[in-house]
This record gives sequence, structure tokens and C-alpha cells, in this order.
Amino acid sequence: MNSIYMYLSVACGGALGACLRYYFSQLSIKLLGNGFPFGILILNVLGSFVLGLVYAYLEQKQGVSIHFKLFVGVGLLGALTTFSTFSYETVVLFQQTEYLKAVLNVFLNVSLCLLGVWLAFLLVKG
Repeated sequence: MNSIYMYLSVACGGALGACLRYYFSQLSIKLLGNGFPFGILILNVLGSFVLGLVYAYLEQKQGVSIHFKLFVGVGLLGALTTFSTFSYETVVLFQQTEYLKAVLNVFLNVSLCLLGVWLAFLLVKG
């Protein structure tokens, strides 16, 4: 089951997701400034919501290709919503003694992403 095509599915989705994350991060800095990491927050929330939608939908469907699931879930959305950037930006805020922003960043990312997945499941499962 671990064919080269499975890894290629993840790699292709991951490349696209990483490029999209970079693009939207830069766009958010242009639009909202760089005083708070809004770009990653928005991507984490939206990506978590979309991941919830996709996986909740796929749970109800038969015959969906494992390659599609790997491309979208592990690759595309995994790279788009990675928490590594979130973690780094939070540590930097702490190092800059921006304690309130750091705590707010953790709280908003975790709570809103969980809410996004929960809402997605509610929408799909009715």
C-alpha cells in the first residue's frame, strides 16, 4: 500500500499547500501589517475548517481514491495549515516580550481551529 504514488500524492499536495501558505502569509502582511501573525491564524482556521469538510464528506463516500485523500488532507492542507509557523511566531512574540499577543495567538489558533473542524462536521453531517 505504500506505493511511490502515495508519496507523490503527498508531495504534490504539500508543494501546493506550502506555496499557498507563503502567498497568503505575504498577502496578509501587505493587507493587515506585520504587528500580529494574522495570515497564519486565518490559514489555520480556514484550513482546519476545509479539512473538516473534506474528511467529513469523504467519510460518507465510497470509492474515493486514497491518492486524493493523501493529496488533499496530508499534502495540501497539511502544508497549508502547519503549526510549525504558528509555533515559531508565538516563540518570537514571547522573545519580543509581547506576552499578550503570544498568549492571544495560542488561544485563537487552537480554539478557532477546533471550532472550524467541529462546525464543518456539523454542516456535513447535519
